[in-house]
Amino acid sequence: MPEKEILSEDEVHLKSLWGMRPGVYLACIYGIILVVILYLVLFNPGITKPGSVVTVNSEPWGAAVYVDGAYRSAAPCSIFVPKGHRLIELELPGFSPKQIEMDIAGKVFASVFFPNKIEITEKLETSGAAKAFSTYAAEFASWTFIGEPSAAHQAPASLSDGAYRLGKSAANPAELKSMEETITASARFAVTRASLRDLIRAKTLLDNQGLSPSPVSLLASAKDAIDFLDGNPGAALWLGSLLTGDAQSAVTASSWYGEASNTTEASSSGTNKQGAPLQGGGVIEAGSLSFRMINGGGLSEENFPPGTSVGSFFICDTVISAGAWDKFLDQEPKWKPENIDSLVKDGLVKEGYLNNSGFPGAPEEGVSGISWYAAKAFCQWLGASLPAQYGSFEVRLPAEAEWEFAAKAGLIKTGEYWEWCEDPYAPLSFLSAPARAAAALGSSERSLRGGSWINPRGSVQSETRGSLPPSFCSPFVSARPVIAPKGMTGE
Repeated sequence: MPEKEILSEDEVHLKSLWGMRPGVYLACIYGIILVVILYLVLFNPGITKPGSVVTVNSEPWGAAVYVDGAYRSAAPCSIFVPKGHRLIELELPGFSPKQIEMDIAGKVFASVFFPNKIEITEKLETSGAAKAFSTYAAEFASWTFIGEPSAAHQAPASLSDGAYRLGKSAANPAELKSMEETITASARFAVTRASLRDLIRAKTLLDNQGLSPSPVSLLASAKDAIDFLDGNPGAALWLGSLLTGDAQSAVTASSWYGEASNTTEASSSGTNKQGAPLQGGGVIEAGSLSFRMINGGGLSEENFPPGTSVGSFFICDTVISAGAWDKFLDQEPKWKPENIDSLVKDGLVKEGYLNNSGFPGAPEEGVSGISWYAAKAFCQWLGASLPAQYGSFEVRLPAEAEWEFAAKAGLIKTGEYWEWCEDPYAPLSFLSAPARAAAALGSSERSLRGGSWINPRGSVQSETRGSLPPSFCSPFVSARPVIAPKGMTGE
């Protein structure tokens, strides 16, 4: 290759700086840059942001970790905690919180690469495993109302998480039995495939006290499941609607499923096989409302879930009238519509409270747009006006069984308003559950019966049910009080 000619204008010559040759001062500049980089990497983080990396473990896992009151993460986790005297707290539903005060040290040199490390491991204690487990079950029940999980929303495995965390904390067989009853009550909320999986997983975990199932505990779980299904004929329809593929085909093709379908058809006919309930001649007048006596008893298991009972009670001939509601507002001004902002703030009503105007076809009589809380307040107010001889009675909303009992007797006109009931709403109410566990579990919604004038004709029967959050107000919803002995509810 021919040699290239180097022109004078292509050459660069650095000048001396402060009497130093270029080679000297360039070395100094590079050295200073290197020192700055080393300082920024090795010393500055430890000086400007001193602290330690704290690894937090909890037994059971999942405790929320707070540092000086601010949420940081969930255990197990590793978090950076600034230098100084700090309060680290661990909180987990159903367990007593743990508080740890400690002095966090800092490290100056190379804290980015080799931070000062502290490890915390805490075992959380619970004062009552059964009571704590009901909080996990209540969360499980609340997820019922979002429907089947999808890519847009996922339901947490609340029930099985509770079984894992609390199964080993049960202090005695009685407490463990109470937790098993809670799972039985939770089955009434398993209306999606995801919730059914969570229910089964919780049962198998609890049967081995929160540990991974063993062959023996799996056999015990399977036996309990078979006994539960055998004691609840409607469970065939429940599983038939939730299972898929071959499992669904096996259930729907079985005689068990056929018998359950026939029973449901007989039940939905509205005919009480043991005759209409006896009607007494007693009538009570209270707050310009008239109540008629109904003698309980004679329930048919073809029309009501097994174990359902209804005592004698008085039921209002109509839903709450406008006149009776006006008297209530005069004596309880807190519930007047002009106070809606305060009622909404207290969580007692929603927007739309007492707003029942502008709907063509609505019944002329009755008050609608009231929340469950407002209906309860009305019943409490009305109870003060009972005749003296009924001092041992109370005014309340009807239990679902009481409402349906009266409807089958022809004492309730359906299709005017949905009517609030006393019960927490369970989607699968035909599944039996211990009353104590069902009460502890509760529900995020309250039951409605009766249908409304906006429903298509013929679509409402005495078994028709629905639900709403207790603070919700709708122009299609009213209430019908009952008078019953104190402490008596239809179960």
